[in-house]
Amino acid sequence: MLSRKGLIPEDYLLTRLAEDVLQPKFKAKAGKARFVSKNGTCNVAHTNIREQGRFLQDVFTTLVDLKWLHTLIIFTMSFLCSWLLFGMIWWLVAFAHGDLDQRGDDFIPCVTDIHSFSSAFLFSIEVQVTIGFGGRMITEECVSAIIILIVQNIVGLVINAIMLGCIFMKTAQANRRAETLIFSKHAVISVRNNKLCFMVRIGDLRKSMIISATVRMQVVKRTTTEEGEVVPLDQIDVHMDNPVGTNGIFLVSPLIICHIIDKHSPLYDLSASDLLHQDIEVIVVLEGARTSYVSEEILWGQRFVPTVSEEDGMYAVDYSKFGNTMKVPTPCCSAKKLDEAGGIARFKLTEGVTLRASVRRRRGSAVARRSRLETMKTHD
Repeated sequence: MLSRKGLIPEDYLLTRLAEDVLQPKFKAKAGKARFVSKNGTCNVAHTNIREQGRFLQDVFTTLVDLKWLHTLIIFTMSFLCSWLLFGMIWWLVAFAHGDLDQRGDDFIPCVTDIHSFSSAFLFSIEVQVTIGFGGRMITEECVSAIIILIVQNIVGLVINAIMLGCIFMKTAQANRRAETLIFSKHAVISVRNNKLCFMVRIGDLRKSMIISATVRMQVVKRTTTEEGEVVPLDQIDVHMDNPVGTNGIFLVSPLIICHIIDKHSPLYDLSASDLLHQDIEVIVVLEGARTSYVSEEILWGQRFVPTVSEEDGMYAVDYSKFGNTMKVPTPCCSAKKLDEAGGIARFKLTEGVTLRASVRRRRGSAVARRSRLETMKTHD
C-alpha cells in the first residue's frame, strides 16, 4: 500500500512482475513487427539515406541525439584537439621568434618559459581554461601572439557553450521525465456508460505531478484505399473521452483514458473474434512517454480494478493493482453490429431475459428434487 507520505512502495518493481502472473500471457505473432515497442522506442530502421550531410547542417541536434558514450567521446576530443592545435601554434610562434633558444637577460620572448612543445601545450591549456599558474605568460613583444590569445579564448568559449548546452539538453529531454510515467500492460475493451469503449490506464510516480498533460492515441494498421493503394502503416488519430473533461489531464492519481468506439472510430468494425486475427496496434503518447498495444495485449470484456481508496481522511493509491483487470459482461460483437441491433440497452435486456430463464430453470429443478424426496419418504 502506498504510504501516507506519498512515497512509492519499495516493491513496485515486484508489482510489475506480479502483473505478469495475474494477467494472461500472449505470444507475439510470428513475423509481426511492432511500430512502437512497449518501452516507447520506435521500431523503425532508416536505411539507404544518401544525403548524410543534412545531419551536419544541424550539428547541435545531431549531438543531442547521439548516444551518451559518443557524446562524451566528442566532448573529450573537442577539448583535447583544441588544446593540441593551439599548443602547436604557440610552439610555432616561440620557434619563429627564437624563444626556444637560450638568450641573454635582455631578450623578451613572446611567451615566457616556453622551451618545448610540452610547455607550449601546458600554456595552451592554461589559456583556454583560464587556469594561470603564473610561470608562463604572454608579453607585448609579439602582436601575433596577442591575436592568437584572443582567438583561442573565443574558440574555447564556443566549445564550452556547445558541449555544455548539448549535455544539458540530453539530461533535460522530455523522455527523462517520462521515465516515471507508466502505462498499464494491457488495454481493455468493455462497456462504460452504456457504450463500448477502449481503455488504458496511465499514472505518474513522481510527487511533482504534471499539470495539464496531453494524451494522444493513434491506431496503426494496414489499410487499402479505394484505388487499391496499400498503406502498410496507416496512422489514424483516435478521439478520447478525457476523464476530467478538458484538453489536459490532471495526473494526480492513475487515470483511465477512454475512447468511445462509435461510427467515427477506426475500431468500429472490430469484434472480439476479429481482435484475435487482425494485426492492429494502438499507440498512446503522454508527454514524451509512449507505448503501444497490439492485438494480443487488448483484453476484450474486462475492465480495470479501482486503485484509489480513502484512509484516515487521505486518498491512497495502491500501485499493486495498477494493471489488474476483472471480467465484466460485454457483447462480443462489434460496435457497428451493436448499434444496428439497437444498442447496449438491447444487449442488457437480452442478458436479463436469459438470466431470468436460467433462474426459473434452476428453481424448477429444485422443486422437482424436493418432490421426489418427499415421495421417497412417504413410501418408506
